[in-house]
Amino acid sequence: MNEIFDVDTSFKAMGLRDSVVRGLEAAGFERPTHIQAALIPLILAGNDVIGQAKTGTGKTAAFGLPILNGADKDVPMQALILVPTRELAAQVSSELKELGQFTPIRTTCIIGGESMRQQTHSVQQGGHIIVGTPGRIMDMQGRRLIHFENVRFAVLDEVDRMLDIGFRDDIRKILSGIKGKHQTVGDDIERLARQFASPDAERVTTTSGALTVSLVDQKLFFVEPWDKSRLLLHLLKHEKPHTTLVFCRTKATVQRLTQFLQKRKVDAREMHGDLHQRRRTKVMDSMREGSLNVLIASDLAARGLDVDHITHVINYDIPEDPEVYVHRIGRTARLGRRGTAWSFASSTDGKLLTEIEKLTGVLIDRQEYAGFDPGPVPDDVQRQRHSDAQRGGDPVEKMKERTKPTAMDSLSEEQQKLMFPDGHVPASAPRRTLGSRLRRRR
Repeated sequence: MNEIFDVDTSFKAMGLRDSVVRGLEAAGFERPTHIQAALIPLILAGNDVIGQAKTGTGKTAAFGLPILNGADKDVPMQALILVPTRELAAQVSSELKELGQFTPIRTTCIIGGESMRQQTHSVQQGGHIIVGTPGRIMDMQGRRLIHFENVRFAVLDEVDRMLDIGFRDDIRKILSGIKGKHQTVGDDIERLARQFASPDAERVTTTSGALTVSLVDQKLFFVEPWDKSRLLLHLLKHEKPHTTLVFCRTKATVQRLTQFLQKRKVDAREMHGDLHQRRRTKVMDSMREGSLNVLIASDLAARGLDVDHITHVINYDIPEDPEVYVHRIGRTARLGRRGTAWSFASSTDGKLLTEIEKLTGVLIDRQEYAGFDPGPVPDDVQRQRHSDAQRGGDPVEKMKERTKPTAMDSLSEEQQKLMFPDGHVPASAPRRTLGSRLRRRR
């Protein structure tokens, strides 16, 4: 437990206001995590900060509490928090509202897919802290529904993810639009924020050793691709995990797998980029309330889901980026709780697994599950294998064909010298063509 929490200090000892401490106590926080204990005093002192910590160690509170503590109730739009996904924006906003419930500071969530009119009204009713995705922030700023004139705190949360999905130019424009003196706080923002933060920005890293969460029990199931859905169903039926998050590589797989489970009486829901925002919000609310036990998601949600009671993360497809794996399994084992991560892999995933184990510094144990019988090879797979064999041919027969005697081998050495005075005897007949390769003028 001491790996996550700093037992030598308290929130009150850091200098936070009583109203902020009351919000922490009401939310069930007793001791700060290491990243919170390291970042909060620096931000309270007015420093620009760049922080990095393991997933699930309370980074939202680390930057949110000083903002709630230092914000002025009479100044709107004085804090701007940029995040990569709608789900993460909603989660950060919800957490700040909970932590700030005994303060006069109000938080507004600005994301696409929701009513711009309602979001504008929310800003006008308070809107001291704005949490949003770069696209919607840019849109509303361009329509002059929000402005950056009062911004004193600028936070880039999961900035590496924002850069990966193409928000680099939007972030630059937004930060360039903040003209007043302000603090810049970010989560591992070396590639971008150095341009906008003070040259003296404090760098805080509480990640030591392996990047992955040490409280996650990682297991590996070797399974053929066509047996994955049956194995998942088998595990859900027999292990009965409490709250399960299943990650797939593509939206098509998410949809297909969700339908497969629903037809077999498993209450599973889907989460991916094509889902309308209202449905996404409804699914997330169900999961946070505990009424949904199985969520099938694409990597869109890998960094946007923050539900404390997720007990199992299942990598239905091994991600191509090892860091995505780390963020996936970080959805469980939140704030000191233990969690479980199962990964489905086939013979073609060997290289990806090696890269993941190198990054995390952990050798993932192979797990055999009794009672699960692999199914037969599907007809389409058999046909494909047969087709591949025909195209490629039998290697032994190919070797025989290459060593078969030719007409050239029947010529004597003297005959070969007469026919080929330069000594270069061709190994095969010249290629047949339909004419010269030279282009002619007509």
